[in-house]
Amino acid sequence: MDKKNFSLPKTAKRLPIVKAQDVEFSMDEADAEDLEAMERAEAAEKRQNEF
Repeated sequence: MDKKNFSLPKTAKRLPIVKAQDVEFSMDEADAEDLEAMERAEAAEKRQNEF
């Protein structure tokens, strides 16, 4: 497929752009993957705030 002829389906063009979502987090229900994700998110935020 040629890149200049590529286009998204009409439905994809109308999807909302979400930048943040409110999500409840419970340390009581967190598993190892949740804790790792939290650590990675904190590290990423720290890197972003260094600039």
